[in-house]
Amino acid sequence: MKKLGRFLTAMVTPFKENGEVDYEQAKKLALALLDSGSDGLVVAATTGEAPTLSWEEELRLFTEIKSVAGGRGTVVAYTGSNSTTEAVEATRGAEEIGVDACLSVVPYYNKPTQEGIYQHFKTVAESTSLPIIMYNIPSRVIVNMTPETIIRLSQLDNIVGVKEANGDMEHVARVISDAAEGFNVWSGNDNDTFPIMTLGGYGVIGVVTHLVGRQVRRMMEYVLDNNVKDAAAIHRHLVPLVKTLFIQPNPGPVKFALNHIGMRVGPPRLPLLPPDEQTGAQIIEVLKNYEIDIKP
Repeated sequence: MKKLGRFLTAMVTPFKENGEVDYEQAKKLALALLDSGSDGLVVAATTGEAPTLSWEEELRLFTEIKSVAGGRGTVVAYTGSNSTTEAVEATRGAEEIGVDACLSVVPYYNKPTQEGIYQHFKTVAESTSLPIIMYNIPSRVIVNMTPETIIRLSQLDNIVGVKEANGDMEHVARVISDAAEGFNVWSGNDNDTFPIMTLGGYGVIGVVTHLVGRQVRRMMEYVLDNNVKDAAAIHRHLVPLVKTLFIQPNPGPVKFALNHIGMRVGPPRLPLLPPDEQTGAQIIEVLKNYEIDIKP
């Protein structure tokens, strides 16, 4: 299977002022992210506002981003759903477009058992030849996929890794130690990238990487070179920026920051709102402390 890259950015979805998806700006953003260090892009996931995108919009985004970025980086399509049938259909649609892999979330709202989670991902994986990255984010879906379930799913040929966002390093260590050979753990929380990689994790699917991609990449390279001291220094420097970008629900703050630096991505869609004036001022103040890697 094609290597998907250690450093992926979960890109925002740009909107026009009338609320429509701005596909041309999405293509510009995708190329700018690759220029600033990303190995590839995760399209139309949480940061890309999947809950308020139609499947038609998502499939077109996959097509448009693949058309400009496919020769330079990997394109990972978010095709997750709390309906197994819907997840299968979306994954098949993404495969027809020619994306490199799919990201699929633990089913939300339904509160499935661990066996239900296993059967869900097994069904999705068996429906496609694409690599599947699972997404474990209990803060949004309520249910935590246990290490035992992840390890069991890692035995399936085209389930290649997990985006881990539960913040539990004991859980992460167990998965890294006991999952099938070649199974990768990507950090799903920006501030967990350093500890996950020092435990032996593979990389990150990030949000702060919109702004400081080269710096995150350098931190990761230091870890891989066993230069923990310099990696830790970059991590510590970036912690306040990450904290600020999640001061309100993602992707409101990162969209505000991108708009502020001249990368026009528009506001989030309802029910999310842009940061209020006070929060916006706080974001601007924090941005002054950082070199911004992405070029509008």
